[in-house]
Amino acid sequence: MTRENLLFAIIGILFGFIVGFMFASTMSQRSAPVAASTADNRNLPANHPQVQSGDSKNPQQVFADVQEAIAKARSEPNNFDAQMKAAELYYQIQRYDQALEYLLKANQLKPDSYEPIVALGQVNIDTQHYDQAEKWLKAALLKKPEDVRVLASLTFALLQKGDAAAATKAIETLEKVDPKNEDLPQFRESLTKLKSGDKPK
Repeated sequence: MTRENLLFAIIGILFGFIVGFMFASTMSQRSAPVAASTADNRNLPANHPQVQSGDSKNPQQVFADVQEAIAKARSEPNNFDAQMKAAELYYQIQRYDQALEYLLKANQLKPDSYEPIVALGQVNIDTQHYDQAEKWLKAALLKKPEDVRVLASLTFALLQKGDAAAATKAIETLEKVDPKNEDLPQFRESLTKLKSGDKPK
């Protein structure tokens, strides 16, 4: 079995999970802050690979679409949109290493594009690679310094990394940009615990 066929076989096993995950995300618009769940769509930056809502497609059609999109990304390595679509599909099934692979390729194709930069930050948070997340999110903020969702993701990453000084500055920036941000109380609480020696949850 070739590597590509094996890939499709794995996705075939997981396609039911894709559909269930999409349905579940449609039904659950959680109110928890980004610190509690970084994958919550309302906290994701604009154009970030989203957890898509369910639609009328049947599972077989979803699987066919996944196969087609990934095959296209592999056969058209210079197609930016194809790389982003493949990354989005892998993100949906929580195969973050593959999502990162395609996002990095997209970033190489369009280094100035905001979308893959932000997405690389978010996916690195999901993989708990907080140093890398910090790098990409700071790069995104150089382009859009007042993107509240990126600021929130960066604050969360810094808290998880255990960098109290940098997290303090991030919280102060977020307070200036969006003083009523609903994540601020959780961030302040996490910072207090971090300074007292407790690992933020």
